[in-house]
Amino acid sequence: MAKNVTSGRRVPANAIKAQIKAILLKWGMPAAAAETTATVMTETDLLGVDSHGLSMLMTYEEGVQAGRIKLSAEPKVVRDTGPTALVDGGDGLGHPVAAMGMNLAVDKALQYGVGVVGVVNSHHFGAAGAYARMASARGVIGLVTSSTRGVTMVPTRGAMPVLGTNPLAFAAPASRHNPLVLDMATTTVAAGKVKVHHLNDAPLPPGWVVDGQGRSVADPHEGNAFVFQRKEGGITPLGGAEERGGAKGYGLGMLVHILGGTLVGASFSPIRNRTWTPDQPHNIGHFFLALDPKAFRAPGEFEGDLSDVIDVLHGTPAADPDLPVLVAGEPEDAMHADRSAHGVPVPDSLDKLIHEICERSGAAYLLRPNS
Repeated sequence: MAKNVTSGRRVPANAIKAQIKAILLKWGMPAAAAETTATVMTETDLLGVDSHGLSMLMTYEEGVQAGRIKLSAEPKVVRDTGPTALVDGGDGLGHPVAAMGMNLAVDKALQYGVGVVGVVNSHHFGAAGAYARMASARGVIGLVTSSTRGVTMVPTRGAMPVLGTNPLAFAAPASRHNPLVLDMATTTVAAGKVKVHHLNDAPLPPGWVVDGQGRSVADPHEGNAFVFQRKEGGITPLGGAEERGGAKGYGLGMLVHILGGTLVGASFSPIRNRTWTPDQPHNIGHFFLALDPKAFRAPGEFEGDLSDVIDVLHGTPAADPDLPVLVAGEPEDAMHADRSAHGVPVPDSLDKLIHEICERSGAAYLLRPNS
């Protein structure tokens, strides 16, 4: 796991949530949807996923101003077969429809043992892990995938990006531990993390981003340009540029797009981009699966056995006695505890961008009102 590089003055989580909500309301998002979106984005920052929380507001502003993100959208169920459903996001921002989709999948899992909900006509929904955690908080297993708007992954043997970062998240409840939560991109790193290094002027680790000749890019600003502005180069697949490892990451990215994109009727970015104009919606798709452990085991048995598994993993001899063995989700849980107590670090560069959004939208500036 990459080291978190975000630095800056600490801002209380309630101030970040209030700031996000104030901006969303000024943009015209209904109050309930703004509350859901601000809650998810703030939780994402608390978990240390700085690429998908407050820092996304600049991207959302551009989409709102271009007219492609319809903040007043009301998601609607357009297909319902019992354990499965398809929800139309109405070209709105992804957080409200994603929360609806995950909770609907959980409702179905509690009724049928399994619930599967697809979402079409959506936009960026933040961190996939936020929705998987919604499932585990309700006592079921959650799996989340999504297609993406960006074309950032350079395929094995390729010189130009074709796929997005195509996220995958999984969460499962455990009786004696916090839920086990896997939240990952199918690229070496999420595109937003390159943006975080750019905002913090921090060098990129080797192998994250390559140029059009496949050479690793260390400069965060040059790397950010390759990911978000240039047509050549981009992020390597999970497993890196090495052929065998990268091919598996590339294949996993395809699997995620099939579930979160092709299955639900969302667009494939390289095809969409042939005719796309900035005022047109992205038509991103999401996929939510929920499994009730009680459909397979007596109540509590699954959670108990998973806790036993985690105990064994924790008991593995540590390579460094000062660094205990961790399981998926624990670094984020530790970050959440720290930031809940001490605030979320907001770089001065990001603070300036948020201040400018407030001035343009007419929203009150709430992050550092006395600075």
